[in-house]
Amino acid sequence: MLLDRIHSPTDLKQLSTPELPQLAQEIRQFLIEKLSVTGGHLAPNLGVVELTLALHYLYDSPSDKFLFDVGHQAYVHKMLTGRKDRFDTLRQKDGLCGFVKRSESEHDVWEAGHSSTSLSAAMGMALARDLKGAHNKVIAVIGDGALTGGMALEALNHIGHEKRKLTVVLNDNEMSIAPNVGALHNYLGKVRSDKTYRKAKDEFEWLLRKVPAIGGRLAKTAERLKDSLKYLVVPGMLFEEFGLKYFGPVDGHDLDKLMDTFRQADKVNGPVLVHVLTVKGKGYSPAEADSHKWHGITGSYKIESGQVLKPVGPPMYTEVFGNMLIELAEKDKRIVAVTPAMPGGSGLLGFAQRFPDRMYDVGIAEQHAATMSAALAMEGMKPVFAVYSTFLQRAYDQVVHDICRHNANVVFAIDRAGFVGGDGETHQGVYDIAFLRHIPNMVLMMPKDENELRRMLKTAVDYNQGPIAVRYPREAGVGVALDPDPQPIPIGKWETVREGDFAAILAIGPMVQVAEEAAELLKRDGLNVRVVNARFVKPLDEEMLLKLEQEHMPMLVLEEGSMSGGMGGAVLEFYAERDLHPAVRIAGVPDRFIEHASIKEQRAEVGLTAEHVAQELRAATVLKRQRATAT
Repeated sequence: MLLDRIHSPTDLKQLSTPELPQLAQEIRQFLIEKLSVTGGHLAPNLGVVELTLALHYLYDSPSDKFLFDVGHQAYVHKMLTGRKDRFDTLRQKDGLCGFVKRSESEHDVWEAGHSSTSLSAAMGMALARDLKGAHNKVIAVIGDGALTGGMALEALNHIGHEKRKLTVVLNDNEMSIAPNVGALHNYLGKVRSDKTYRKAKDEFEWLLRKVPAIGGRLAKTAERLKDSLKYLVVPGMLFEEFGLKYFGPVDGHDLDKLMDTFRQADKVNGPVLVHVLTVKGKGYSPAEADSHKWHGITGSYKIESGQVLKPVGPPMYTEVFGNMLIELAEKDKRIVAVTPAMPGGSGLLGFAQRFPDRMYDVGIAEQHAATMSAALAMEGMKPVFAVYSTFLQRAYDQVVHDICRHNANVVFAIDRAGFVGGDGETHQGVYDIAFLRHIPNMVLMMPKDENELRRMLKTAVDYNQGPIAVRYPREAGVGVALDPDPQPIPIGKWETVREGDFAAILAIGPMVQVAEEAAELLKRDGLNVRVVNARFVKPLDEEMLLKLEQEHMPMLVLEEGSMSGGMGGAVLEFYAERDLHPAVRIAGVPDRFIEHASIKEQRAEVGLTAEHVAQELRAATVLKRQRATAT
């Protein structure tokens, strides 16, 4: 097999160009087989096989810089740069990262788990190159979905202004995770499908090739005429107006055309955009038929049938959220759903089918989604902004300035709160408590199980005093029965789920289960631990906190979120403001990034397990005795 001979880009360059299609086929088969066991981003990588081969065949990584926007479509890049033997460990603890990772290889020069960053980074690298007097190439690969992100358009504006030599490769597969939306998507569709332009372009280039020894003024005239042809048949030519020389569209699965286009683009002394048309999921019929489903497969699947093997058990929190929102929207016509290109991942496909006029997928545009939600609320609607915790970070200013400052009645449905498993540090949802709880007017809560999620959604929809957020994890529910008519929860009221007089665990979300397991372990030692479902991070249950202090109860705050700025900090601030000094410990996520592994392994790494919690509370015995002695 040709693939067995490839251990570096240098090995790739030893192949003849007629051998590359066979290598592409072997790469696709490798990915299909490996990911059927590990899971991962199959469809995006099947779509960029030829594109990645062409880049590594023509350019010299790592001297030439490849920047992959988001990075989940860099599996082929990893294979060509000496990492194919590690694919059995993909997205597993201490294994191969599912995204580009600088510490993993010198060929990984830019890492990101959020979209729309590559063009800004490419501009920075091109500027640094020129300042150093170097001559390496800078190539940014960005998808048509990521191009709708405001940051990408800001970068395009600057790239066109600076006129530095760099290449933007627009990987146009008409998809991000979900089908793309918006005016830019429609514009690319016009370029993609304008047969008049493409035919005229091909015929004009054929004519130029027939003219012998074309050069000098005649060549420049011909080039201007060719540019005029673009404007004549495709009005605007957006990228040319931005100041980038446009090449394409070119078939992203035709290696000869790809490499010929890149060679032409290299001759331009300035920024160029190469528009490449690819098929997401190329070469695997289930992925081609449903590239949305096959964008990222979290588990294994059967290669022959494409059947994804899902564990049997309670529904995912995401599914519970989607179903409950439909129930609420049936009764409350104010409810609208807003999502930044994540209708499937956020559980809103059913809502979109039931209420197509009340569902707004704004594309990869979290900032826009937040501000639009604020305006919807001001006009009497009840917007539910469904967003992953890690992506909500991108709209921080809008949450502060446009939603909370206006005290707008926006509901935040924060999915993937806490650890996320194989997606790793770029996607961990462990910072939203810290960056939301300090904003005035915000209410923040998290359920202990799927039934409480339903109650919290009812609470949020009924709440009309400002913004309110409910966060929930990326995992299945506990398996409890669901109330047919969920009732709202009093704002700021916690729940004691287990009595005890030795110590108290104040836990939120999945940590309530961990707390109960720890209490069971301690019961064997004759220690009765109180477990509190501290379901409201803001406002805190002040009455219960004062009662715990009066009982001289040692406390452990247990949260799957950043300890810096988290709920534990809120509890300590509450006591400090009142000059009270109970014994309070915090167990949460330490001040470092937690890499990819299973959620269970990630929790174990930071001590969010029943065994570790029990150990912490045994240490509290000493504190309690010291306090009693001092008294």
